[in-house]
Amino acid sequence: MDLQLKGKNVLVTGAGQGLGREIGLAFAREGANVAFHYNRSSEGALSCAAQAEELGVKAIALSMDISDEASVLSGVDQVLSSLGSIDVLVNNAGATQRKPFLETTFEDWKPQIEVTVIGTLRVTQAVVKHMVGGDGGSIVNLMGDSGRVGESGLLVTSATRSSTIGLTKSLAKELARYKVRANAVSIGLVQTDNFEAHVGEGGDDRLKKIIAQYPLRRLGRAQDITPTILLLSSPLSSWTTGQILSINGGYTMP
Repeated sequence: MDLQLKGKNVLVTGAGQGLGREIGLAFAREGANVAFHYNRSSEGALSCAAQAEELGVKAIALSMDISDEASVLSGVDQVLSSLGSIDVLVNNAGATQRKPFLETTFEDWKPQIEVTVIGTLRVTQAVVKHMVGGDGGSIVNLMGDSGRVGESGLLVTSATRSSTIGLTKSLAKELARYKVRANAVSIGLVQTDNFEAHVGEGGDDRLKKIIAQYPLRRLGRAQDITPTILLLSSPLSSWTTGQILSINGGYTMP
């Protein structure tokens, strides 16, 4: 199926490693031009951009601190200068910490709020200002399923990720008149570079207990997630907005 993404310009945040990296490359394989955003993972983002260019598309590695307003404005301008427009924004960047709530401090909360909540708002606003002045666009926000159903040990992460639901639905209602769509993908545990940080301590026994909670009896892979993101970004989904789609191997069911 042709998803009609060829020639589209895409910004993926948190794309220097893990799922973000695979999302960016998936767009490139569809013929889209991609800005791979990173904060610290410069090597990964540069490698991704090089791989994307080998596929015959334009690609850049974008250094940007999404918790800093000036950095965000400068970064978005760089994408516009390099690619010409931003047709699709994938908000993937987020900060996560597994820790019992009663043991957390404000210093634990702060980076999660600044990156996952404030950072996402900053990037989205900066990009949307350009989308509404053009032909519209698509926003896909990623979140962990803990933000939808809650999870012990991830209370602060769950709280920040749950903000994605309100953001997505409100964007969809407010920006529809400008032909800007917004949807979210809520995911279960996916095996990526940051896998250990999500699983916590316990080794194989801990992993077996986690897998037992998934009816499909396996954890997610990047290739389980990217097709839905591509479809939501595609003009083929032009009548889909304000939706929260869960891809989680059956971990939770609405």
